[in-house]
Amino acid sequence: MALALALSMPAAAADSSAPAAPPAIREALQSAWQHHPAYRATEAQLAAARARLDAARQPLHNPELELASEDEGSERTSTAGLNLTLDLSGKRRVRRDAAAARVDLATAEARLHRRDFAKQWFGSWAALQTATARVRTGEKRLVLMSRFAELAQKQFAADDISGLERDLALLAQDEAQAEQAQLIAEQVEAEARFRAAGGSPELLANLVLPSATLSPPIRADLGIDQLADWQVAQATALAAERDVTVARHDRIADPTLGAYGGRKQYDSGGPSENVYGVTLTVPLFVRNSYRAEVVAAQAEADAATADAERVRLELEADRRRAIDSYAAAQSSWTRWQASRGTDVERRTTLLERLWREGELSTADYLQQLKQTVDTQLAGAELEARLWRSYADYLAATGQLERWAGLEGTP
Repeated sequence: MALALALSMPAAAADSSAPAAPPAIREALQSAWQHHPAYRATEAQLAAARARLDAARQPLHNPELELASEDEGSERTSTAGLNLTLDLSGKRRVRRDAAAARVDLATAEARLHRRDFAKQWFGSWAALQTATARVRTGEKRLVLMSRFAELAQKQFAADDISGLERDLALLAQDEAQAEQAQLIAEQVEAEARFRAAGGSPELLANLVLPSATLSPPIRADLGIDQLADWQVAQATALAAERDVTVARHDRIADPTLGAYGGRKQYDSGGPSENVYGVTLTVPLFVRNSYRAEVVAAQAEADAATADAERVRLELEADRRRAIDSYAAAQSSWTRWQASRGTDVERRTTLLERLWREGELSTADYLQQLKQTVDTQLAGAELEARLWRSYADYLAATGQLERWAGLEGTP
């Protein structure tokens, strides 16, 4: 299986790439990534893989120094020798190749971690923006309900409305206060999730979601070769195949060649002579042939290959889903913006005038005002869904890192 870990996008993707994120978002995201523990963990994993590659490039066996002394009656023999196990089967080469495959795998995993971080960071920031917008809408609702309650009190004092209608206005004010407390709690939770993802709300306090800059989805079939998920699956399969080669070479015995020299003394103070010799030791894999290790490595390689095919199917399906979901969300957002019913200020002013003129009852006024505010809250959620689907779309089409400005970071 060939491994392709190219960092450039295909020509089709480059011609229709998504626009870059606003500079403030790119700078904040890059800073968050480089200061997050996930970045340090990723760098450490890459360093470990490269160190293992350096280790695999070293000679497999070191020489051994052997010193021996023998006493046989009146004879004494003292020798010194060197032994060296020879790598005649190419174990060093295949282990180096396996370590290189692990570096490729660590590199692909690093890109995957970086992409997932960007997706999580941006998703949590979009959620915080939505929660903040909903709080602002809730504040407008609370102001409207409070003003309406005051007007109802005055209208009741002037005998223009009944006590039941006044109480209805006061209950609506209490309900708005309770719902505002819930919206504030949701904003606090969204801020906590954003901080956990490495975000800093203070740096982006004055930045709003640039929904108007979103490009339409790309319908062209870009392929999945540039996706980090696929590159990890490919690298895993290749590394597993290299492990099979290592296991097969480990079944080949490495001989050990030795040479020694010394002196042999026959009698105390008597004659002596030099002795020399050469030894050859060959392990015999008769009790353990190490075949089981090869079978296990091959099974793991087969599993990795099958898993890569599964990843391919899932990525192709997810890409279609992401494109369709983003297209639907963008279409819904465009229609929502174009609707006159989403103009809260215009509708609340009109409703209050109609209520004052007696053309709307208090119950009808409250119901329509609630529908107007709920529409504004739904719009904030719709915008958040638009950005979540946009982030999914960028990730599924391999454009998220480039959009976020992370393609050149470690």
